[in-house]
Amino acid sequence: MRTILILTVAGFCLFCGWLVVEAGLFDGLARRCGPCTLLAKTIAGEASDANDVNDAPVEETPKLKADESISFGADDAEAMTVILGAGDPNTEDPETGYKFQLELSSKGAAIHKATFTNGNGNGFDDRDPTNPQPLVVISPVKTSAGEEILAMANTSFVLADYGEKGLGLPLDRLQWKSGGVENAQDGSQTARFEAIIKVKGTNNPVVKLTKSFEVRLGSYMVDCDIAVENLSAKEEKVYFTLNGAMGLERDGLRSDTRNVVGGFLSTDGSVVPSRRDMSPSFFGRLLGKEVGLRDASDEYERALLSRDKTQIEEAATKTRIGYSLPGKHSSAHFLWAAVCNKYFTAILRPVPEEDKGYCEWVRSATCWYRNPDKDKANNSGDESIGTRLETVSEELAPGGMKGYRFQLYLGPKDRGLFYENALYRELGFRNTITFMPCCCCLDDIIPPLAFAILWIMKWMHGFWPHNYGIVIIILVFLVRLVLHPITKKSQVSMSKMQKLGPKVEEIKKKYANNKTEMNKQMMALYKGQGASPIMGFLPMMLQMPIWIALWSAVYASIDLRGARFLPFWITDLSMPDALVSFQTITVPLLGWKVQSLNLLPLLMGVAFYLQQKLMPSQAGASANPQAAQQQKMMMIMMPLLFPLMLYNGPSGVNLYIMASTFAGVIEQYVIRNHIRQKDKAESEGLVATTSKTGGKVKKKKPKPFFKT
Repeated sequence: MRTILILTVAGFCLFCGWLVVEAGLFDGLARRCGPCTLLAKTIAGEASDANDVNDAPVEETPKLKADESISFGADDAEAMTVILGAGDPNTEDPETGYKFQLELSSKGAAIHKATFTNGNGNGFDDRDPTNPQPLVVISPVKTSAGEEILAMANTSFVLADYGEKGLGLPLDRLQWKSGGVENAQDGSQTARFEAIIKVKGTNNPVVKLTKSFEVRLGSYMVDCDIAVENLSAKEEKVYFTLNGAMGLERDGLRSDTRNVVGGFLSTDGSVVPSRRDMSPSFFGRLLGKEVGLRDASDEYERALLSRDKTQIEEAATKTRIGYSLPGKHSSAHFLWAAVCNKYFTAILRPVPEEDKGYCEWVRSATCWYRNPDKDKANNSGDESIGTRLETVSEELAPGGMKGYRFQLYLGPKDRGLFYENALYRELGFRNTITFMPCCCCLDDIIPPLAFAILWIMKWMHGFWPHNYGIVIIILVFLVRLVLHPITKKSQVSMSKMQKLGPKVEEIKKKYANNKTEMNKQMMALYKGQGASPIMGFLPMMLQMPIWIALWSAVYASIDLRGARFLPFWITDLSMPDALVSFQTITVPLLGWKVQSLNLLPLLMGVAFYLQQKLMPSQAGASANPQAAQQQKMMMIMMPLLFPLMLYNGPSGVNLYIMASTFAGVIEQYVIRNHIRQKDKAESEGLVATTSKTGGKVKKKKPKPFFKT
């Protein structure tokens, strides 16, 4: 009994601690983590300007010696910006037009910015209450030197036959030649860029790179093709590194939930995810479910300072996206790499040949973390994460060409979208949707339950009443109704335990020096009265997976982002309810940031107080002053704790907790009324007595020795 109680209390404390972190309560407090730097596995020499691309340094990378007898260059074209997709994100309707506007830069032939369209309010905005604007999903990453790192830029193009370990050309510093925008009859748009690498002095062309981006109407996918052509008279051995997705900002006011997720094809045909978190929570680290980016980055930085090649290689290995794959999936093949925040993701997928399930020309997929201002709290807002792919070496004959195709998904982490689209379903994009970490025994329970609840919520919203706030309330009451028999049995058992409190204390005093006999007498007492200590906790433990899954579904649902409950209050279920907004107030010492008067947490406190008031007292509390004092403290602390730690929580989550608590109050009132009526009937002799209540035992008919 004591072990069960300790485990239950410990689990509850861990759960509350995780809620505190997710609520962003301690976002203003400095974390004990050092600054981190970019970890990139690229090769470069040294140089001075964009035309001498063989010498331009790639930031924070090991420098390798190159053959100084031969040097290369490339023509630096005029800087250009090319727009694909929506012409105006404010007016473009994503239901009939493009899902986003793609702003391409000729520098590195890369994505400078991607903005979701929001015409007729059918897209996504930045949720600014005064002047909402279309949401920017990808933006440049700033370095400590003020430079910009762009998504889908070729960070290094390597000529492997020059120098000891090849010659790296940082083409992300080069202005590629742009061919403008090509419009197709089906509405798709394509932009092409070109770069030619030449031998300096002779100006003879060696390699030509052609890079194109294509967007289509009604699609969240961007197609990117890279063609490498050998223009020299001899065989060339080449490979390149490519920036993946990056530049996603945190979405929401609470703790930063950004992470890198990799998809891997297992030997059994399933897609296995591997995740690295930007700011791993204590709860996730404790369970071993969240692997932080900063640890590997710090280790790599120390390895660079030591100049030990072995340490550098080991640290580089730990930045691979699939480093945390379990042993049974260690031979899984890389499929895609994604950068995610709470509601959105950018997924880069190298497209294999038709008869292959995965790409054989991807040598490595790594991730990195960057904190330009080196703030110790890691929460100034300039932090970012990203991914990078490296191809295998390809030998190109004179005039030979090699093509590489990539697909980049820029869109919401929408369970319905990932299941309806056959490609997304096959590639396992649903693995970018993450729920709260749970113990290993629940890994196969919580996600399926949460996905089922998400489907039910969306179905109810489409059927009736077209309001997610009402859907949450209805769903909570339905779950309470389904679990009512278990809850009722638990409450009845706790009520019986409460009545046995004085007798339990007498047994404890009588057999204080004989623990074995004391336990024997207590079990006999419980059995004779039809009470069970385990029944007071077992139903609660059985319900926990359902409550965790329901809570996780409400917290992670993209459909709640920007969803209204009432026109004058709770206008965004993914944000605090903000009954009255005001200028940000920072609580001294604690660093808590308060921007509004939130009513839901206060109502939640009232609900918790009523629930504690109706909760059956702990067994022996009336006879034990210490137990009575503990129960009194619990009645005071619970109504204060939850409103504080969830004050800045999403209103959808708070609405769920408040509705569940008020439903629990009503349920407990009904159960207590049932118990009172039963006790009254027993006292009046209207209920047949049994051996458990001290009555006459009804003899059982003897069973035959064998059946005929």
